[in-house]
Amino acid sequence: MNRRAFLRCLAAGPAAAALGLPIRAAGAARSVPNIILCMADDLGWGDTGYNGHPVLRTPTLDEMARAGIRFNRFYSAAPVCSPTRGSCLTGRHPYRYGIFSANVGHMRPEELTLAEVLKQKGYATGHFGKWHLGTLTKTVKDSNRGGPDGADHYSPPWENGFDVCFSTEAKVPTWDPMIDPETGKAYGTRYWREDGSIVDDNLEGDDSRIIMDRVIPFVRRGAEAKRPFLAVIWFHASHMPVVAGGKYLAMYEGQSEEYAHYYGCITAMDEQVGRLRQELRALGVAENTMLWFCSDNGPEGQSDDSPGATAGLRGRKRDLFEGGIRVPGLLEWPAQASRPFTSDAPCCTSDFFPTICSAVGIDGTGGPKPVDGIDLMPLIKGRMTKRPRPIAFESGQQAALVDNRYKIISTDEGKTYMLFDIDADPGEKEDLADKKPEMVLAMRKQLETWQASCKDSRNAGTATDMSQG
Repeated sequence: MNRRAFLRCLAAGPAAAALGLPIRAAGAARSVPNIILCMADDLGWGDTGYNGHPVLRTPTLDEMARAGIRFNRFYSAAPVCSPTRGSCLTGRHPYRYGIFSANVGHMRPEELTLAEVLKQKGYATGHFGKWHLGTLTKTVKDSNRGGPDGADHYSPPWENGFDVCFSTEAKVPTWDPMIDPETGKAYGTRYWREDGSIVDDNLEGDDSRIIMDRVIPFVRRGAEAKRPFLAVIWFHASHMPVVAGGKYLAMYEGQSEEYAHYYGCITAMDEQVGRLRQELRALGVAENTMLWFCSDNGPEGQSDDSPGATAGLRGRKRDLFEGGIRVPGLLEWPAQASRPFTSDAPCCTSDFFPTICSAVGIDGTGGPKPVDGIDLMPLIKGRMTKRPRPIAFESGQQAALVDNRYKIISTDEGKTYMLFDIDADPGEKEDLADKKPEMVLAMRKQLETWQASCKDSRNAGTATDMSQG
């Protein structure tokens, strides 16, 4: 079933049952949750207080870790920005539809996004912050690819299911986002509204606060109208250019300038997540709101002197080693996860789509197939401690497969593979490939089947769902 037909089925409600889509009748007695997806940019596994950072202050994230579900093995679908973002919205690995890295490809119209699915179920949908899944204008030069030269990659959030937008194509400075911190001139990346107009007000100071100033009214409107909402909040912190100011910079006095700016912009973002949590409580909707937080990949920089922290994990951004893809992951949803707990099961940004569809009562597999993510509702309800199938990765010359205990990884286009026991060796220091060749072979076959499936998807062929083999 193609995307357009699936959306017609959603709008049809119970009539879609004939097509095998278990969609609830509009009058069914069920209170669907509000959905909020918060994501930091280049925030490392070790860049939170609750994961043991000795200096960085993240009181809001620490409280979320104590109050909700803390994922000890949460993975971004890719070790770089754009591919991970696509996985959040589709449940599919970006190698299925050609977003191989940052500033490459765009969200294709054939793909079914979470916003499109939820919009058909009556949700208000909003995107706030960094988009990075296509250009936002065909007419003026903007950001990395926006303008006439990048028209082929025009795919803004408002053409992918989002009603309300406050969005940039790509990165901006994390303080005074319209100003280049080195030159003092215009940075060249703008914020855009859903009608295709440029935002020119309230753009000074902390960028995370600037974003949240647009989120809060959107959330209030949904709560006051008793209409469920999807808010996708993709912060720019802590991506370069990393700049902090005011009290956030002052609280890290004594650190080097680079570190003080890095820590300050993260603490500023943390404060805005706290502001959002307070607003949800004041509006009386916190109980049945799924509030997610994660990062899009590991920290920038290829040196131990870089400010981003992996807490001992190997690798960083752009690597498929743990430091490049294991990221902070949190969920608060008191209506379903009333008691806090920690999960050691591997989970991934691709799991957002099927999990949210399940929570709302939609079988999201009616869109393009296969979906790489899994439904985490059994985990949220405390009934799942192991992942039923592995998570596969591909990025450049790298490929990896992660299951509940073991991981294989190749950095030479599949010529050779390393094997690690992630439970016992999260730092990936001891390669077990020579000791367990049969395991390497079996996992390699699974990975290669998945890679062939992704190639089929890109070519619009018949993909083989990994879960079927």
